[in-house]
Amino acid sequence: MAIDIPTLEERYIGSCRSHGILPSSSILSSFFKAEIKKSCQELCCLEIFIDDIKDIDFPPLLDVCMNLDTSEIEAVDLRNESTSELNGEYALSLMRAINQKLRVVDLQDLSFGKDFLRDISQRGLACQVLTLRSSHFRKLNLVGEFLNMHTLNLDFSSSLTSFQEDCFNCMPNLMCLSMCETQISNLWTTVAALSKLPSLVELRFQYLLHCNDAMTSYTSSSGRSNDTDDFILSKRVPCISESCIGTSELTDHTFGADNPLSNFYSFDDAMNHDASSIIDDSSGDTEVDISRHHQRYALSAVFARWNGQMPLQNENQDEEDLLEGTFARRTADVSQKYMPCHASPICYEKHYREFMIASLPNLKVLDNLPIKKIDKEKATETFSQYFEYLPYRWKHKESIVRILQNREIKSSHINVQSLKSRASYRSGKSQHFYARSLSAAKVGSSTWPFLCPLSLSGCRFGGEDRVFRPRQFEYHPSDSSLMVFGTLDGEVVVINHENEQIVSYIPSLGAMNSVLGLCWLKKYPSKLIAGSDNGSLKLYDIHHVGRKSTGIYGSSGCVTFDEFDQLTSVHVNSADELFLASGYSRNVALYDINNGKRLQVFTDMHQGHINVVKFANHSPSIFATSSFDQDVKKWDLRQKPTHPCFTASSSRGNVMACFSPDDQYILASAVDNEVRQLLAVDGRLHLAFDIASTGSSQNYTRSYYMNGRDYIISGSCDEQVIRICCTQTGRRLRDISLEGRSSGSSMYVQSLRGDPFRDFNMSVLAAYMRPASKSEIVKINLLASSGYTKDDSDQQHPCPSHSMGA
Repeated sequence: MAIDIPTLEERYIGSCRSHGILPSSSILSSFFKAEIKKSCQELCCLEIFIDDIKDIDFPPLLDVCMNLDTSEIEAVDLRNESTSELNGEYALSLMRAINQKLRVVDLQDLSFGKDFLRDISQRGLACQVLTLRSSHFRKLNLVGEFLNMHTLNLDFSSSLTSFQEDCFNCMPNLMCLSMCETQISNLWTTVAALSKLPSLVELRFQYLLHCNDAMTSYTSSSGRSNDTDDFILSKRVPCISESCIGTSELTDHTFGADNPLSNFYSFDDAMNHDASSIIDDSSGDTEVDISRHHQRYALSAVFARWNGQMPLQNENQDEEDLLEGTFARRTADVSQKYMPCHASPICYEKHYREFMIASLPNLKVLDNLPIKKIDKEKATETFSQYFEYLPYRWKHKESIVRILQNREIKSSHINVQSLKSRASYRSGKSQHFYARSLSAAKVGSSTWPFLCPLSLSGCRFGGEDRVFRPRQFEYHPSDSSLMVFGTLDGEVVVINHENEQIVSYIPSLGAMNSVLGLCWLKKYPSKLIAGSDNGSLKLYDIHHVGRKSTGIYGSSGCVTFDEFDQLTSVHVNSADELFLASGYSRNVALYDINNGKRLQVFTDMHQGHINVVKFANHSPSIFATSSFDQDVKKWDLRQKPTHPCFTASSSRGNVMACFSPDDQYILASAVDNEVRQLLAVDGRLHLAFDIASTGSSQNYTRSYYMNGRDYIISGSCDEQVIRICCTQTGRRLRDISLEGRSSGSSMYVQSLRGDPFRDFNMSVLAAYMRPASKSEIVKINLLASSGYTKDDSDQQHPCPSHSMGA
């Protein structure tokens, strides 16, 4: 006699009766549809929409889902179409109860909160496809088990800016990843994170529309396009050629308020997608950017045709077959065009596409566009032309232990035969060879550099706590542990930046405003010149300065010079005899350090105000000036500087200029990332660094040398990135991104300096982009792994995001 097995509906209704509640019509509908699929011998998939599920509906639903292993249900898809009222703990319990039969999880902008997201991140999920569009997390940090996951969709997670270093180690089977319209921007950290995904074959940071003379259409990830499933735009859209995709040439016209994508997708199709995403941000709660929340459905068709199954071609399928009926570059001599939509900032980096293809060799599809053999060849060529894989043009990563062993073997086995060709020996195994080898190996193994803000708050002076607001800083020229910084309040502070102990503290005492000019003396390393924006100029001897806020110096510890109005820059010559001051005028003043007198004022040296004046490092009479009149000029005091030695012009106003440590070059930085290296002898252009402009006339750029004159570091006040470039080739080595600990707390570069004692170390004066917010000095070490030495709960010292390029 056959035993009647109750249907899912019957089991659910019975559970509701035992709990004394009415059945949910939405849940009943889901069970009914699953029974229909089973009767039609289709995949018996239970699709649960949690939008209408209330907390009271949860207990009977959980009763049924906990026994799905014994039912004929083969898979469960959990979706929501709007903000759900279901408690986050209930939602987690539901997913855990379904366990291995959980196939698709599709959640968007939920009000479950950070605890919900943190639980998913730390414990993982058994689903194959995870879609999570949320504005509640900033840094991707997945540590749980995601062994079944093959698709992850983070589209429209508007606060997502970066990755934890090992965030993808837990998903070895992930094949498809989409992060359109996130805030991901750093090529280097992105590639480093994605390289941990051995199965990744499809990646998307922007959504490409295929354009032709008749219409603009979406092309699916499977490479097929049709009117019904993949949508056709009802009106013409501006197009760009393929060559523009992923470069800074893309303009804002495709992202304006009248973007036709707002009328492009149907809502029903928008909810039919299989994708995935997740995160964690352990930082403090702050306001969340939801300015793009209204676009959250626009990419929902990205994985529409997958339906939980991977639409990947056979591994043996010819590469050319991938293009059949889809992204052929040229058909009958007609160039194909694509319009990018909902691009993440990373797509606007120059040579973005080539960088990603060259760095991720297993990738088959990038931004909907299949990768051909010719694409890989072009990417390799472009990468070698514009980027350095490792410092000093090293081609392959090497073991640090092996380099040390080779150095010892070499030093103990030098013989006459090896010294026959001195030129060959010097070029191959010079005194710098092994140091550079070690640097290349360490940088290669530390894709996320170590970033740590100096602790400058909570210091006690004269019985009161001090909170410093740094405005300028300089490393000490001979003591590797010391640094001086001036503050917006006119203070001058000497700090041991290694142990973060204050060495000397000089208050403003009403005599100083913001300290904009600082310069150590080289032959008298205890002395420094400090200048403020109100024109005050003083020489201090830190050996005669105490650490208390009262009675800290007398006449023996301070020399006051004649004021220089609206001062912006001071610099001491190599002999410690003279110093120059410049400011918001066309004049430069020359001072005698020994007698404290102003010797002369050179007038009308430029047509605009002079931002920076710098002496050469070895010639006590040679100096350079840079001005917003677009000129950089070199001068010689021995010729009574009425006429410059040379004038070199930029296309924009010059923010600063400085000599290389050996005085062979002058590094000139103009507004909006126009950085050029000039020959110091005659001003001829030696190298123009290929850094993309932002279009902002207020994006003031500053650049300095690092590792002697091997590399430059460059940053701008409208951007939160430091760029590192080779001074001989112009190739970009890394980008380092700065980001505050909390969501929405982006930082920008006010000033920066390379550490004169440590290769690939630097410090950056960074400020938050909020009005009246504080600034801080961030130390960066490219040779060390990422980390943070402060207590994570210390909200006064946000640790910048460990991304590089940031």
